[in-house]
Amino acid sequence: MAAGLLALVAPGEAHAAAPPCSGRKIRTFVFSTGQVQVFRKRNYICAVTMPKRAGKRQPMSVSVQARGSRAVVNKGKFTRYAGPVTVHVGHRRIWIKGSVGAGRVSSGWFQC
Repeated sequence: MAAGLLALVAPGEAHAAAPPCSGRKIRTFVFSTGQVQVFRKRNYICAVTMPKRAGKRQPMSVSVQARGSRAVVNKGKFTRYAGPVTVHVGHRRIWIKGSVGAGRVSSGWFQC
C-alpha cells in the first residue's frame, strides 16, 4: 500500500514549477537575497523577482520600464515571486529593477 501511495505522490513532486513568464529567458540579474529573471516573447518583455529562500512571506518587487514609458511595477509581500510584469517594448531600451527584503538590483538601460 505504501508503494502505491508513493507512486501517486512522486510524479507530482517530480514536475518542476513552470516559470511565470512565457518566452525565452534573456537575462538573469542576481543579487544578495534573490534574482530577477527577464523573458522575451516577440515585442514583449516579462520579468519576475524570485527570492533565494521561497516560502516565507516577505516584501518583494519587480519593475520593468521601456524607454519613453512609465515603469510597470508589482510589489507587496509574497511567498514565491513578485510579478510577472509584462511590457510592450518593441526595439526600445529597458530598465529592470527588483528587490527581496533589503536586497535589490537595478539593471540600468540595456537593449534586449
